[in-house]
Amino acid sequence: MTHVTGDHYFTAEPNTPAQAREVQFTVAGSDYTLTSASGVFSASRLDPGTAVLLRKADLPVTTTAGDLLDLGCGFGAITCVLGNVAPTATIWAVDVNERARQLTVGNATRLGLSERVRVTAPEEVPDDLRFAQIWSNPPIRIGKDELHRMLLHWLPRLTPDGVAWLVVARHLGGDSLQSWLVGQGWQVARHASQKGFRVLRVTP
Repeated sequence: MTHVTGDHYFTAEPNTPAQAREVQFTVAGSDYTLTSASGVFSASRLDPGTAVLLRKADLPVTTTAGDLLDLGCGFGAITCVLGNVAPTATIWAVDVNERARQLTVGNATRLGLSERVRVTAPEEVPDDLRFAQIWSNPPIRIGKDELHRMLLHWLPRLTPDGVAWLVVARHLGGDSLQSWLVGQGWQVARHASQKGFRVLRVTP
């Protein structure tokens, strides 16, 4: 994930005034009320792709341990769900957007997850850290080349028995991304499809 010019959700420091919003959703029987703000991804609601990912992918369980990565965390929806369902895991929330990181810190703190959630910019993640799971609704709109570079940087950081869960809209290239990942040597299964989104299960 690299700095992209223009005030988008993948901008490092948004210029848009931060207007706070409350986002409510339910995952696996638990209700969440998180704070979002303008200038971050899907600021006014849980993004439909993220909702499909959290509904259709295999969430961690209470015994899941190790380091889990929320890549492109936004205001922290996936981070908070992972932290809640996997109480012994450490969650790394990574985003280029400073406002998104601040929101994630606040949301994790209010849910009592701050001791196990590490919120960082991409370059702050230790180089030797390996992840048991990677979760991402990747930023397709940064362009195919940037997206591929991002995935080539992070996916190799899975542990040998790790798994990455990605959600991509079919009309934004979900099927072509699956083919590209296979061509890069990854095992990729189309785990689920719903509401125009593909949920991909990626393993080494």
